[in-house]
Amino acid sequence: MSDAATTPAAASAVASTKPKLPVTVDKPTPYTFDLGLLLANDPNPLNLDKSSPLEPQLANIARDGAQSLINQLLSACPISSTPAGVLLSLPPPQTPLPREKPVPKPKAETKWSQFAKRRGIAPKTREQRRNLQYDEATGEWGRKWGYKGANKAGEDAPIIEVKKAAEEKRMEKGQSVRGDKRREIRERVKRNERKMRSNARREDGRKK
Repeated sequence: MSDAATTPAAASAVASTKPKLPVTVDKPTPYTFDLGLLLANDPNPLNLDKSSPLEPQLANIARDGAQSLINQLLSACPISSTPAGVLLSLPPPQTPLPREKPVPKPKAETKWSQFAKRRGIAPKTREQRRNLQYDEATGEWGRKWGYKGANKAGEDAPIIEVKKAAEEKRMEKGQSVRGDKRREIRERVKRNERKMRSNARREDGRKK
């Protein structure tokens, strides 16, 4: 074995010779704390020795702040034992922190939202917005709209009852009774798109 090798006992002896830093921290002006944010404020000026390295001095100052914060936490906060381990309960924060983003501006009301507010119409619940309904005839859940939706029921029926006068008008226009539902859906989509564009123009006018 080489003479330069160190044994565990020698390593522990070297470690034991390192002086332990004091637990108490004395400052001319005491720290102020916000334990809810784990914050320690040191109002004392930095007295740095220009002839000594900077990093060790800053490390000592940071160590004093961390030690004083730990002391304050252990003396001021309640400590309890839980199945997960020892729990230290922090108080509510006292220091207001600035927002990263500006406060969002309220969205401009649409015509419908204004009308609903005047009439006292409540928005639909999550259950009401679901695109599902129970079909008692088949005993299954199906879509209200969309692919194979209930609003398209009867479009593919082999026989459809029609009124003679209404069918004659359709024939004059080159239309059929099977296209009535699809035309109605297309008109509804176009009407909703017009309303959306109108609301967008109104909102742009308010921003200006």
